[in-house]
Order: sequence, then structure tokens, then C-alpha cells
Amino acid sequence: MAKMLIDVDEELLAEAAEVFGTKTKKDTVNTALRESAAQRRRAEAFDELSALADTGYFDELLDKKNYRPKP
Repeated sequence: MAKMLIDVDEELLAEAAEVFGTKTKKDTVNTALRESAAQRRRAEAFDELSALADTGYFDELLDKKNYRPKP
């Protein structure tokens, strides 16, 4: 882990600590960084799924005969 000196908006830091439920500044900053990276990964995954859907990749799932067991 790198140690660095940065200027941080105290009001935003307090708001983030409340949102994340963190107690220390270090935990708040690390959680915010982790969450923002995870959010970007989720957005990228969603974009990939949307692109697959646009190509018709999931169309067979729309027909219930394709995945329901036959009696």
C-alpha cells in the first residue's frame, strides 16, 4: 500500500463515511475506491451483456419450451 499526502474535501469524506458505514478516513477512502472500481466493472459487464442481447444471443430463452422440463 502506498502512503501519500492528499487534500480531501472533509464534507464529502464525512458523507462517504456515512454512506459506507466506515469509521476511519483510511477505511472510507479505500472503500470508496473499491466501490468505484467495482461499479465500473459492473457497468462494463452490463454493456457486454447488452451487446450480446442486441445480437439475439439470449432469444432462445424467451421461448419457455427451451428451458422448461417436459411432463
